Amino acid sequence: MYDLHVHSNASDGALSPQAVIDKAIGIGLEGVAITDHDTVDGLHEAVLYNEKKNQNFLFIPGIELNTEYGSDEVHILGYFIDYNNELLQKRLLEIREERLERAKKMVDKLRSMGLAINFEQVKKLAQGDLIGRPHVALALTEEGYVFSIKEAFDKYIGKGRPGYVPRYKFEPEEALDLINKAGGISVLAHPGLIKEQKKVMEIIDMGVEGLEVYYPEHSDNQIKNYLYLAERKGLLVTGGSDFHGTGSGEDKGKMGCTGIDGFLLTKIKEFHQKKIKGK
Repeated sequence: MYDLHVHSNASDGALSPQAVIDKAIGIGLEGVAITDHDTVDGLHEAVLYNEKKNQNFLFIPGIELNTEYGSDEVHILGYFIDYNNELLQKRLLEIREERLERAKKMVDKLRSMGLAINFEQVKKLAQGDLIGRPHVALALTEEGYVFSIKEAFDKYIGKGRPGYVPRYKFEPEEALDLINKAGGISVLAHPGLIKEQKKVMEIIDMGVEGLEVYYPEHSDNQIKNYLYLAERKGLLVTGGSDFHGTGSGEDKGKMGCTGIDGFLLTKIKEFHQKKIKGK
């Protein structure tokens, strides 16, 4: 099995890129994709480490781009990306700076409400420069204002809550374009989590190349419907656990709890090879 949706501590996961690969090999996976949020910082380390391991294990460099489409948050996965692509690197740096400013504003809002957290605390929890709402939620949990990350979102920093700050403008079309220009394959992540399901079709019409059909929170009926949709629209089928690792809050699923088999992986690789040759 191949788990194509895994996070490392380069974004909001708990494990280093090396530890992700070790864990994947340890549980018997044939391959894994690291798809950190809006960053490629852990990919070079993972590629080099996997090469040194000298095992028959496939590592796929990926990314998960967080976009907004109307009132919905839409995540676009990219696979087999050239993580050194200059355009991609430049835009990710801009996004990182915008996320930083957003987190600062969110902390200021929460402090004005009497919640004694500070930005240095949030930054320390993030273990890097890529700071997002989960790290603010962790700070709230650490200080005892909430019992879980979910409660932090529901009570304080989710959309419409008193500590929420609107995110920077980054839309699915731009994410698809960035992934394409970086030589990657674009996939709509966890379509079942999109509130307005008509938007799934709209994003397909924008040119997304695959659907993340297999996902821990998808029901059997959703999986069946998305498989049919992928076949009808000629889309690639992917799947993954959305693993973040112990210590990062509530995991979506354990690594390897879902994914794809070698047949579907071969289709993805063949599609990528044709795409590269066609450029």
